[in-house]
Amino acid sequence: MGDGGLRERKKARTRETILREAFRLFRERGYNATAIEQISQAAEVSPATFFRYFPTKEHLVTLDRFPPLADALAAQPPGAPVTVLRGAFHAAFASLSAEEIAAGHAREVFAATVPELLVANLRRSPDLIQDVYGIVADRARCAVDDPRIRNAVGAVFGVVAMVWLQWAQDPDMDGPAEIDRALAHLESGLSL
Repeated sequence: MGDGGLRERKKARTRETILREAFRLFRERGYNATAIEQISQAAEVSPATFFRYFPTKEHLVTLDRFPPLADALAAQPPGAPVTVLRGAFHAAFASLSAEEIAAGHAREVFAATVPELLVANLRRSPDLIQDVYGIVADRARCAVDDPRIRNAVGAVFGVVAMVWLQWAQDPDMDGPAEIDRALAHLESGLSL
């Protein structure tokens, strides 16, 4: 692995350090009482470096922060929409360590408890959903505005959201495994 690989690993570590320190400060001081300068200082980076990774403080906890899913979705072979999405979730979780999964889950649970962050995520979700529609439609070999794409994406994300909420109540749950089981159930037609 050349300099590109080393550089990418360093960037990933810097990003994770910023996220870890931001959430530590959010828990200690509260989201609104934590300034970007404080996060930068705790992460031992300059504010300019912070802004290279996150354009705003709310970007620390908004929906577009799960690149492993986007990458995994783009790498899926053609197939039925639910199968494509299930494969992407499985691959995304497989690409992360247990610590990264736990930290990501904690961030998402936190984001659901701060009204401004909940609103920010709702504001961003239409664009993200359109991106998902586009990739899934391409893999399913149909038009992006085909109602079956909307239905499949809605069903998958609804099931994932329900598991995510249950996981928030039961932190000992193996969330990725439960998400996969739930999506397998959806894929099979939700038979009882």
